[in-house]
Amino acid sequence: MVDPVRPIAIEDIEAARKRIKGTVLRTPLVKFDDGIYLKLENLQPTNAYKIRGGANAVANLSDEDRSKGVWTISAGNAGQGVAYAARQFGVPCTVVAIETAPQTKLDRMRALGAEIVPVSYDRAWVAAETHEFPGLDATFIHPFDNHDFIAGHGTMGLEILEDCPDVRAVICAIGGGGLITGVGSAIKAKKPDAKVLGAEPETAAPYALSLREGGPRKYTDWKASFVDGAGGKSVTERMWQRMRPVADGAITVTLDQTSDAMRLIAEKTRTIAEGAGALSLAAALSGQELEGPIVCVVSGGNIDLEKFAELVTS
Repeated sequence: MVDPVRPIAIEDIEAARKRIKGTVLRTPLVKFDDGIYLKLENLQPTNAYKIRGGANAVANLSDEDRSKGVWTISAGNAGQGVAYAARQFGVPCTVVAIETAPQTKLDRMRALGAEIVPVSYDRAWVAAETHEFPGLDATFIHPFDNHDFIAGHGTMGLEILEDCPDVRAVICAIGGGGLITGVGSAIKAKKPDAKVLGAEPETAAPYALSLREGGPRKYTDWKASFVDGAGGKSVTERMWQRMRPVADGAITVTLDQTSDAMRLIAEKTRTIAEGAGALSLAAALSGQELEGPIVCVVSGGNIDLEKFAELVTS
């Protein structure tokens, strides 16, 4: 039985903040240039923001549900977040992992104690839509369509508002939609006039398409790319319901703009951003007329170093 969609209340986010304190870092907000700031979630213990949602979702399970162990679906970052939290509670974790995930993400999930079940992208998306996978009887933690997971991500929005109270726009990558829903819920509760915008690669931009056509759509021109942590094949009806009230629009960027943003983040902050992590800055620099200050969420930095070097030097 899947719980009905309900708004992520600010009280849910504030409770999540208390619950995950000590597990999740309060990441820095650094200046990129005049009017643009970077929220460096690539500095989390798992090098990605998903630890916020994973830690909150696992911590908020009943003792009975948690004792069964947990499982999730992931291209790498959600799996690491859930596995990290499961290890803290001493319960097993299984990750139904998209087989095209970078080796570094697979290795890190295993290092955190997760059992990996490799599947195709399409099979993983079926599991995400149905909330089930044959042979797994543990407690399912959805990597984006889960109230507690999303509330955990909202804690980032509280930090952004505290560190940049005059923020005018916040940009988040969109994959499944959990990040922008969580951050957007916090921003809109505290500063409703600030814009919350999504960023998607041109090879996988279902939310921008859905906005243009007025409802959740599949992106028929979807192509795999190095932006493996964002850019889904479709927007689900449930995530459409979650995103629409708290997201003001979407910006589509090219792969070249994304790799350029990866290089710029490395030059400015001396940190590594994966493709999905650089989408927000690519969107901010894409020529859209946005009023600053703009905060770009650098959502993660889990990418094979050889691939990173190839992308930023080519």
